Amino acid sequence: MTDTLSCFKAYDIRGRIPDQLNTDIAYRIGRAYAEHLQPRRVIVGRDIRLSSNEMADAVIRGLNDAGVDVYDIGLCGTEEVYFATFAYQDAGQAMDGGIMVTASHNPKDYNGMKLVREQSKPVSGDTGLNDIKHLAETNAFSAPVAVRGTVKHITIGEAYIRHLLGYISAAELKPLKVVVNAGNGAAGHVIDWLETAFQSVGAPVEFIKIHHEPDGHFPNGIPNPLLPENRGSTVAAILAHQADAGIAWDGDFDRCFLFDETGRFIEGYYIVGLLAAAFLQHNPGAKIVHDPRLTWNTIDIVSGLGGLPILSKTGHAFIKERMRLEDAVYGGEMSAHHYFRDFAYCDSGMIPWLLVIELMGKSGKKLSQLVDERMLSFPASGEINREIADPAQAIKKVQQYYEAAAMEVDFTDGLSMEFADWRFNLRCSNTEPLVRLNVESRGDEALMQAKTAELLALLAD
Repeated sequence: MTDTLSCFKAYDIRGRIPDQLNTDIAYRIGRAYAEHLQPRRVIVGRDIRLSSNEMADAVIRGLNDAGVDVYDIGLCGTEEVYFATFAYQDAGQAMDGGIMVTASHNPKDYNGMKLVREQSKPVSGDTGLNDIKHLAETNAFSAPVAVRGTVKHITIGEAYIRHLLGYISAAELKPLKVVVNAGNGAAGHVIDWLETAFQSVGAPVEFIKIHHEPDGHFPNGIPNPLLPENRGSTVAAILAHQADAGIAWDGDFDRCFLFDETGRFIEGYYIVGLLAAAFLQHNPGAKIVHDPRLTWNTIDIVSGLGGLPILSKTGHAFIKERMRLEDAVYGGEMSAHHYFRDFAYCDSGMIPWLLVIELMGKSGKKLSQLVDERMLSFPASGEINREIADPAQAIKKVQQYYEAAAMEVDFTDGLSMEFADWRFNLRCSNTEPLVRLNVESRGDEALMQAKTAELLALLAD
């Protein structure tokens, strides 16, 4: 008999404990991963959720029963699994894949997994996740092999921190006071490591730590800084300590969110432009990959600095694939996912803010000054979600309404339409009956607001 496992999503595995995901299913995922990918050596890590240890142990048991040797890096963030998978070697042997047990920013009674293969290449949908799902659902595995795999507990902290610091000149950082909010998630230990590394080279960066200790009960709310109600403590600490910036992370810290010295939350869209500029200073003429939701600011910065902007469909698997194809140095999404060629094209929640504080020092500008000019040049609505019974029909209606006046129409991801002074992207959610709208203009806040209202009225009809 075949089960239907609802915890498998488009890009990863996520489900409520214990009805959608439990130790039995986790074991089967370990066995299915091993059967499909045939690895010999696999990295496993886990976040701080209350169920993560037992889920990771079950995955490891499944891998071991298939003869796979597991290298357990313990409590970590997703990017530490990525790093270990592409960088760690045992007796000269590279790793064949990695599994991170995490549900990131989901409610505390959820858990999940993110899977990668060799060189931290993503395993999602059409690149193996559907096959692993089928094998786990069928659950027709042979008896454990005669020689089970081993478990080796390893530490990657020193090499990982050395890699992170390779993106900046730490010794040249200017004096800064930075609020860091780990949200009781997994990011705290990396901040501590970086603090020690900064002190060793005399980098004058002071960290004000809030909600720093990992706690799977999430006493300060689910670590999801995209929710406005989760930003208050970061803002209050910035103002109380007169800090230069604030940083908050989600539960597995593959995304970071920045606040300026006034406590203002900075939309991820404008951070993409800042990071593109940082990389183009060191990599003249490089390619920068970006998503279609908001584009004009990124294109303007990249083109102005002699780089080549490349449009990709939204989503980590698409961005990573396009970056590899183009040999792009950096890729950014407005959702605060930032990808780096030297990080095996994977996303990191640590590299972005390191580059930003270096940029602040080099330019002598406050974070607000770095983004204000761009926000005035290309005001944006931010992503607006609307629940609609028939999203495809709604998008078609919007297309018909505007197409006579549009200068450019693009279907890379949903519907993008450009006009002389404004543009929008409207796309369906992959998982819900939602449409997601983003609108921007060329230096005209009132026009952007008016067109956003016009589009929302069209969608409401």
